[in-house]
Amino acid sequence: MQRAALFGGGDAQMAAGDLGELLVPYMPTIRVPKSGDRVYKTECAFSYDSPDSEGGLYVCMNTFLGFGREHIERHYRKTGQCVYLHLKRHVIEKVPGASGGALPKRRNAKLFLDLEANADLSSDDFEYEDEAKLVIFPDHYEISLPNIEELPALVTIASDALLSAKSPYRKQDPDSWEEELQASKHAKSLVQLDNGVRIPPSGWKCSKCDLRENLWLNLTDGSVLCGKWFFDGSGGNGHAMEHYKETGYPLAVKLGTITPDGADVYSFDEEEPVLDPHIAKHLAHFGIDMLQMQVAENGLRDNDIKPRVSEWEVIQEAGVKLKPMYGPGYTGMKNLGNSCYLNAVMQAIFSIPEFQRAYVGNLPRIFDYSPLDPTQDFNTQMAKLGHGLLSGQYSKPPMKSELIEQVMKEEHKPQQNGISPQMFKAFISKDHTEFSSNRQQDAQEFFLHLINLVERNPVGSENPSDVFRFLVEERTQCCQSRKVRYTERVDYIMQLPVAMEAATNKDELIAYELKRREAEAARRAPPELVRAKIPFSACLQAFSEPTNVEDFWSSALQAKSAGVKTSRFASFPQYLVVQIKKFTFGLDWIPKKLDVSIDMPDFLDISHLRAMGLQPGEEELPDIAPPIIIPEDPKALDIDESSVMQLAEMGFPLEACRKAVYYTGNLGAEVAFNWIIAHMEEPDFAEPLVVPVFGGAASSGVAGLGAVGLDNQPPEEMVSIIISMGFQRSLAIQALKATNNNLERALEWIFSHPELEEEDGEPALNVMDLENHTNANILAEARSEGPRIKDGPGRYELFGFISHMGTSTMSGHYVCHLKKEGRWVIYNDLRVCASERPPKDLGYIYFYHRIPS
Repeated sequence: MQRAALFGGGDAQMAAGDLGELLVPYMPTIRVPKSGDRVYKTECAFSYDSPDSEGGLYVCMNTFLGFGREHIERHYRKTGQCVYLHLKRHVIEKVPGASGGALPKRRNAKLFLDLEANADLSSDDFEYEDEAKLVIFPDHYEISLPNIEELPALVTIASDALLSAKSPYRKQDPDSWEEELQASKHAKSLVQLDNGVRIPPSGWKCSKCDLRENLWLNLTDGSVLCGKWFFDGSGGNGHAMEHYKETGYPLAVKLGTITPDGADVYSFDEEEPVLDPHIAKHLAHFGIDMLQMQVAENGLRDNDIKPRVSEWEVIQEAGVKLKPMYGPGYTGMKNLGNSCYLNAVMQAIFSIPEFQRAYVGNLPRIFDYSPLDPTQDFNTQMAKLGHGLLSGQYSKPPMKSELIEQVMKEEHKPQQNGISPQMFKAFISKDHTEFSSNRQQDAQEFFLHLINLVERNPVGSENPSDVFRFLVEERTQCCQSRKVRYTERVDYIMQLPVAMEAATNKDELIAYELKRREAEAARRAPPELVRAKIPFSACLQAFSEPTNVEDFWSSALQAKSAGVKTSRFASFPQYLVVQIKKFTFGLDWIPKKLDVSIDMPDFLDISHLRAMGLQPGEEELPDIAPPIIIPEDPKALDIDESSVMQLAEMGFPLEACRKAVYYTGNLGAEVAFNWIIAHMEEPDFAEPLVVPVFGGAASSGVAGLGAVGLDNQPPEEMVSIIISMGFQRSLAIQALKATNNNLERALEWIFSHPELEEEDGEPALNVMDLENHTNANILAEARSEGPRIKDGPGRYELFGFISHMGTSTMSGHYVCHLKKEGRWVIYNDLRVCASERPPKDLGYIYFYHRIPS
C-alpha cells in the first residue's frame, strides 16, 4: 500500500478486500452517532476552520469532534483515535454552457454539507462540490466515500449517520439552547404579487377580525392577519393560518419584530420559524425599509415615530463611506440572531492586553492540556475566540478581480472573513435561561456573566478579570444619631445615573415634545429628534451624592430610622468600566431607555472620589445586628421592592432579583447584586422565588433569612456571596459565625481581621476541583488573599465604548467602537471599518484604561 498524500501527493490505492482488513483493528473505536450525541462537522474545536477551509475538517469517528488540519495531530496523540471522516467543500468553475449558471440546490448529490454559500463568488460562474473520505492515522490512508460495497456495514452506517446528523446547537431539552433557525426553502424563490400593497408604519390590524396584536404580514400578497391563540391568553384567531390554507402563500413576518437586525419569520409550509436571507428585499416590496425600523414604547417596531436622524443611523455611522479594516485585531463576528451583545463585549474584552496574554499568549498550553472534549472547556473556547479575533487569519482583504480568474484556474482557496462564535456562545450560555435563548440581552449583564466565568476558571497565577475589580467604600449614616458605619464591597462596573434634571437644552426638549404630540395626533411625520444634552459632570456629581437608605435600621437607636449612604472608591481599577444607567422602567413597568447625549470625556479624573475612611469627629454605629423577625406566614415576607427594581434596571430577570433580595435579607441592592453574580449560572436562576416553610423558631429554614441553623452553620447562600468576592470559604464561614450570620457585618469583620487571611486555611481549590478542572495542569497553586485589586491613580483615558440602539434591553442592536493604533474603529458584527464619526456621546458602556503616573 502507498501512503496517501493528504498533505500533498497522490491517492492511496488498495483492493476492495484490503479495505475491510485495514479497518478491522479500528472497528471497536468507530461509533454510530446516537440521539443526544453532538456532532461537530462544520467547525473545529480549536479554531474556526471548517470544510470550507483549505485543509478541510476532520471529524473523529468516536467522539464526533471536528478538527482543522493544524489541530488533528493533537487529538490523535492525546486519544489514540485513528479513524476520522475528512470533509471538504471545493469551489469549482462552471463548465461553459452550464444551464442558467444558477447555484446548485442544497439537495444536489454533490452538496451534502450544511454550509453557507460564499457571498463573494458569483453563482453564475462557480459552483460547490462536497467531498467526504475516511482518513486513518498516523499514516493518513484515505478511503473515498461513498464506498458501500467495499466497507464494513458498521463503517458505512456510522459515516452516513455522521453526515446526516443535525447541528449540535439544536435544542436538546426545553431548558437548553434554543433551536437554531434554518433558512426557509421558499426564501430564495418566493413569489411576491405586484398588487400595489404598501404597509403603513403603524395602526395595523387584522383584515378579518380587527385585532391589533400578534399580527403577521404575508410576504406574498401583503395581507395582515392575526396569529393563533396562545395558552396565556394572548394571540389571535388564526386568520394568518387560514389564509395560507386558502392561498398556499408560505411565508409571513411578525409585525413588531422588524429591526435592522432581522425579523421573526414563520413558514406555514415547513411548520416552524425560519430564516429569510432575503427579508430586506421582501419587506421593501411592501414599502418597509428595515434600516428605518425601531422599537416604540408599546413594544412595536414603528418608524412612524422615527426621527430623521435616528440613533440607528448615528451609532452605525450610516450615510458615511467607511473604509473596511483587515488584519490582526480587525476580525468581525457573525450575528447568530440577536447575539450582537456578545460580539460587542468580546471585541472590547480582547482589545485588552491582559486578556490577550492570558488566553492567546497561553494558547499552546491551554490547548495541550484541554480536556477530551474541548468544546466544553471555558479556557479553550476563550483562547480559540481570542486567536480568531487577533490572528488576522480570518480577516483578509478580498482578492482583486484580476487575480480571481488566475487563482480559479487551479483551485479556489476560500478566504474566510469573520468568525462565527456559535460554539463559544453555546458553551458560555448553557444552563443560563436568558443567554441560551435567541433573544436580545443586556451587554452589561453579559459582561458580568463573563467576568464570573473568568473568575471561576483561572488560567494562571493572575486572573485577567483582576484588571476590572475595585473596592467600593460605603458610608452609611443614621440621620438622627449622626453616627456612621463604613463597609467595603467588590465591584466591576461604575454605574453612572443619568442626571436628566441637569439637561442644558430644556426649552428645546419641551418644544420638541409638544411638536411630537401634535404630529402624532395628526398622524404627520414627527419633528426632528431633540435629545437631552446632559453634562458628564452632572452624572458624576449624581453618583457621588448621598442617597436615602430604604428601611434603614439604626443600631444606635435600636430601631428603624432615616439613613443616607455615600459611595466612594476604596481602590481604583486598572481598567474602569463605566455604565450609563439609561435603562429604566416606565409607569406601565415596560422597560425603556433614556435617549440622551452625554459629553463623555476622552480623559477622566476621578481622584476626588477616593475613599477617606473614618474621619476625625465621626462616631461609629454600634456593632449590633437587627433582630430577626420570622413571619407567621412565610408568603407574607416583605421583600424590598426598591432593591428589586434597582437590580431589574440593570437587566437581570425580575424573579432572580426578588430571590437575590430575599436571600440576602433585604440588606440592599449592592449585597443582592453580589448574590446574583454568584448564582447566575444556576439552572433555576430566573425561576420564581419559592419561600421556605418555617417549622418553628429553630427551623433550618430560618437560615435563609440570616439566622443560625440547627447545625450552627451559616446559610450557604451567604457563604457563596462572600466566596464570589474572592475570599476563602473557611474565612467566609468564620466571619458569618462571628456576626450571627449578618452578611453586611461579616464583610466588615473580614476587612477588620486581615491577619486571618494569612493563617492556614482552606485552599482556594480543593483536590476535587483540581481533578475536575479542565486546565488543572497549568493552574498556579495560589491561595486567595482577599479580593485581588490593582489599585493606582484615578486618571483614565477612553479606549472603547459599546452603544445600544433601540428602546430597551429586550430589543435593538449593539455596536462596539475601539481605539486602535491611534484611530477609532467600528465593530458592527461582521463589518469592521475605520470610524469617521465615533458617537461617543451616545454610548452605553465605556472602557477606560489607567494613565500611568
